[in-house]
Amino acid sequence: MSEPEGQARTETLLHKHLDDSAAQRDAKDLARLGYAQEFLRGMGGFSNFAISFSIISILTGAVTLFDYGLSMGGPLEMTLGWPVATVGTLFVALSMAELCSALPTSGGMYHWAAELGGPMWAWFAAWLNIVGLVAAIAGIDYGCAQFLIPILGLQSRTSSLLLVYTLLLLSQGVINHYSASMVAWLSDFSVVVHILGVTVLVGALWIFAPKQPLHFLLQASSSTPIHAPYAWLFVLGLLQAQWTYTGFDGSAHVAEETLDPRRQAPWGMVMSVVVSGVFGYVLILSLTSAIPNIALVLRARDAGGNPTPAVLAIVEMALGNHAAVAVLGLTVLAMWFCGLAAFTSVSRTFFALARDNGMPLSHIWSRVSVTRKTPAAAIWLAAAFAFLAMVYSDAYSVVTSISVVGFYLSYIIPIYLGWRRKDSWKLKRGPWQLGNASNAINCLAILWTLFICAVMVMPPNVRAGEGIAVVIGVLLIFHLVSGKHRIHKPNWVDVADAEPVTSPGHEEFK
Repeated sequence: MSEPEGQARTETLLHKHLDDSAAQRDAKDLARLGYAQEFLRGMGGFSNFAISFSIISILTGAVTLFDYGLSMGGPLEMTLGWPVATVGTLFVALSMAELCSALPTSGGMYHWAAELGGPMWAWFAAWLNIVGLVAAIAGIDYGCAQFLIPILGLQSRTSSLLLVYTLLLLSQGVINHYSASMVAWLSDFSVVVHILGVTVLVGALWIFAPKQPLHFLLQASSSTPIHAPYAWLFVLGLLQAQWTYTGFDGSAHVAEETLDPRRQAPWGMVMSVVVSGVFGYVLILSLTSAIPNIALVLRARDAGGNPTPAVLAIVEMALGNHAAVAVLGLTVLAMWFCGLAAFTSVSRTFFALARDNGMPLSHIWSRVSVTRKTPAAAIWLAAAFAFLAMVYSDAYSVVTSISVVGFYLSYIIPIYLGWRRKDSWKLKRGPWQLGNASNAINCLAILWTLFICAVMVMPPNVRAGEGIAVVIGVLLIFHLVSGKHRIHKPNWVDVADAEPVTSPGHEEFK
């Protein structure tokens, strides 16, 4: 063996040893919280970031609801709405990151709520997060189907959309079922696809498409049949941006698979919002400046008279049909990756809740394959719920609104509890923390969440409010009639405490 080859082999073995040592250290840290290491702990910081970045997916949320935002507030919605939503979301992500550093477990929000507020808060945080994640999968894959069908040259009939939607769900479920390492690799690759997709799309538009003058970006117009002042229509149009900024809690849900999760998982959440904010804004402004005619784009139809997504219409008008198919192929692939990552996140949430005895038939949903290291039953439970969610909603803006409200209600519960009881857990904060700015950032996160949740259930998305109300009512009834049972929760100790804990804490889930 040559000297360079020997040196390379030595370095490889050294890196493997360091990774193994780090994984063992993190497994011991998890044991102190009361849980055994069941997943493969091999994700680095980039892979953790990639999960949340892929679920946010600027090529999914910003693109699939472009019609909605444009019809509500016109070009000004795109120019101002995105940065407003980005800043508001960043307050939420920063607040959650601090909690994640203190308690890095797959349960995420509901574990934080269990410690800070008790089992009732944990119950609602868990299930509202699940509602948000399931509705997100439905919205992501249905939006992907809406783009994929015209690219394939098919008519966008309801039956065709549901068939393609189902096939997308199955493909993502199968990969999540069979390989956790493949999911991590595909999540890393997803970041490349997203950045490349944005670069190619933006580059093609700026080089080849005729562009509107700069003052067009500040045009306040509306094409919706809703009769209301423009300011209110602009606020309703924020759904486009806010739907994009969901699912960044995925970094917390894969914390038990991440090396050095007390640092890497919080950064994964925060940086996923920051990077998405920058690249998403470039994408939004580029698409808006390439709009030839707002009314023409919003009224675009395929050969069968079915509505065509506005972004697809813009790119086809600017670049031609064949070029549009080539450019938007990366967009569709990015949407599929987004759904894959959302599947991973919700399956870990189901697993964590079942592991803590917080679900009916918990012994089934908490099973992890010994050979594949994946929670197979939880994955297919998520697939079934996602299919039913899309069938119920019957409208894309409704299912996306349900997703936003479910997510942000689950986010605000531990943030509010953490703000209210900050003095009682200061010593338990992890290495990633907000310092003296913590309370101020928490308050801004709470105000933004209350505002955006109220907006998401206003007309024309009243059905989203009804759906969330029904979900909360069902959860409350089930919680009251299911009787007392014990739910495990982590042993949240000072991170400086090195004494191991062999079993998790528990309390009545009542």
